[in-house]
Amino acid sequence: MSDDIKTSYKIGQDNITPFGLDIHNPVFLISGLSIVAFVLITLMFQEGAAAFFGWLRPAITSTFDWFFLSAANIFVLFGFLLVVTPLGKVRLGGQDATPDFSYIGWFAMLFAAGMGIGLMFFGVSEPISHFGSSMGGVAVGENGVRTDWAPLGAAAGDVAAARDLAMAATIFHWGLHPWAIYAVVALALAFFAYNHNLPLTLRSAFYPLLGERVWGFWGHLIDTLAVFATLFGLTTSLGFGTKQALSGFNYLFGWGTGSVAIVVLVTVITAIAIVSVIRGLDGGVKVLSELNMGLALLLLLVIMLVGPTGDIMTAIFSGGAAYVKEVVWLSMPFGREDTNFAQGWTSFYWAWWISWSPFVGMFIARVSRGRTVREFVLCVIFIPTLLCIAWMGAFGGTAISQVVADASAPVAAVAQELKLFEMVQGFPFSALLSMVGIVLVLVFFITSSDSGSLVIDSITAGGKNDAPVSQRVFWCSFEGIVAIVLLLVGGSEALGALQAMAVSTGLPFTVVLLAMCISLYMGLRKASKEL
Repeated sequence: MSDDIKTSYKIGQDNITPFGLDIHNPVFLISGLSIVAFVLITLMFQEGAAAFFGWLRPAITSTFDWFFLSAANIFVLFGFLLVVTPLGKVRLGGQDATPDFSYIGWFAMLFAAGMGIGLMFFGVSEPISHFGSSMGGVAVGENGVRTDWAPLGAAAGDVAAARDLAMAATIFHWGLHPWAIYAVVALALAFFAYNHNLPLTLRSAFYPLLGERVWGFWGHLIDTLAVFATLFGLTTSLGFGTKQALSGFNYLFGWGTGSVAIVVLVTVITAIAIVSVIRGLDGGVKVLSELNMGLALLLLLVIMLVGPTGDIMTAIFSGGAAYVKEVVWLSMPFGREDTNFAQGWTSFYWAWWISWSPFVGMFIARVSRGRTVREFVLCVIFIPTLLCIAWMGAFGGTAISQVVADASAPVAAVAQELKLFEMVQGFPFSALLSMVGIVLVLVFFITSSDSGSLVIDSITAGGKNDAPVSQRVFWCSFEGIVAIVLLLVGGSEALGALQAMAVSTGLPFTVVLLAMCISLYMGLRKASKEL
C-alpha cells in the first residue's frame, strides 16, 4: 500500500446529521436545492424552458465540437498509454488485493451500468440512419456547406460501402471512445480510494494537483458538478428508456404514450428501483445486472440465429474492419466537412458519455478492487467494444438487410423508439421478442436508476458508502421526478430537452476529466516506482 499521500482528512468529517441524515456540507445542500429549484422553475415557465432547451443542445455541440472530439481522443490515447507502460502493473487496492467479484459478475455490472438503455434504443435506429444518409450521398447548400447527415464522404448508391460506413460510424459512437471516458474516471476513483484510502468521491482524484485544497472550495465544486452531470446524464437515458418502453407497450397493447402514461411508467419503475436501492449493491444491482446480461445475450443470440445470419456476420466483421479503418478519420476534431454528423451525432454523444462518466465511473470503481491497471483498462475498454460490435452488427445488420430487400420496409420509416419492435415483426414469436426487448429496457432503466442513486448518495455523503438508506431513496426519487418534468415540459421535443441538459453538464465536466488524467498519471507514476 502506497503511503505517499499524507492527509489528516477523515471520511465524513464535514458531514452534518439533520433529521437523522448523514450528508456532506455543502455538496448535498447546494446540489439538492439547485435541482429542486431547477424542477420548480422549469414547471413554472414551461414554454420558455422548452424554447431554451431547444436552443441549448445545438448551440453547445456546434460551438464546442472540436473540444469534445479532441478530449475523447486524449482519453483513448491515455488508456493505451496505461496498458503499454509499467503503470499497468499497479494493482487497485495494493499488490495483495484480490477481486471482489468474478469476471461474469463484473462484466454484467459493467454492461448494465455503461450503456444498456442506449444499446436498446439506438441498436437499430442508428445504423439504419447512417445507412440511409450514406446511400443518399453528399448534399451541399447554397453557402457551400454540406446539408446531409452522412458520416465522412458518404457512399452514394453503394449498398456494401454504405453498410460498412454506417456500421463503422455506429461502432465509433459505442466503442473505444466512450469506454475510455468511463475508464479514466473509474480508474482514478478506484486508485485514490483503494490505494490511498481517500473518500470514494470525484474530489479525491485531484489530490496530486490540489493537495489539501480538495477538501475545500475546489473539491466542493468538483463534487457538485459530478452530481449535476450524473443526474442529468441519467435522466437523458431514462428519457430514452421511457419513450421506447411506452412505445413498445403501445405497439403491442395500445396503451398510449401521453403524459399520464409517462408519469405512471416512470413512477412505477422508480419505485422498483427504490426497492433495489434498499437491497444494496449485492442484493439489488448485481442481481438485476446479471439478469439483464442473460436476457440481453439471449436476445442477441436469437436475432443472430433467426435473423439473416449471413448479413449479420457480414455487418459484424466487415463493419468492424471498417471501424478500424475509419476510426482515425471519424475522430478528427478539425477540418470536417460532415458537420451535421460530427456535431449532431458525435459531439452530442461525447458530451452525453462525459455527463454519464461520474456515475458509471464511480460504479465501476466500486466493483473493481483487486484488478491491475492493465487488466482494468483492457477489460473496461476493449471487451465492451467487442460486445458493442456484435450487438450493433446483429441489430443494425438485420435492419439494414430489411431495407436493402425492400426500400419501403416499415423499419426505415417508423419513429426511433419503434424501430426495434418493427424490426422483429417478421420474426417467429415476434410479440415475445418485443416483450423481451421491453423487459430489457425496463431492467436497464432500474439498474441505471438504482446504481446512479448509490453513486450520487456516496458523493453527497462525503464518500461514505453506509449512509442512511433514506438518502439513496431521495436521489432515486429525484431522478424519476426530473425525468418526468423534462419529458412533460419538452412536449414533442422531450428527448431534446433531456439531451440539452446532459450536454450542458458534459461541457464543464470535460475540463474536469482532462485534469483528472494528469492527476491519475502523477499518482500511478509514483506507485509504479515503488513496485
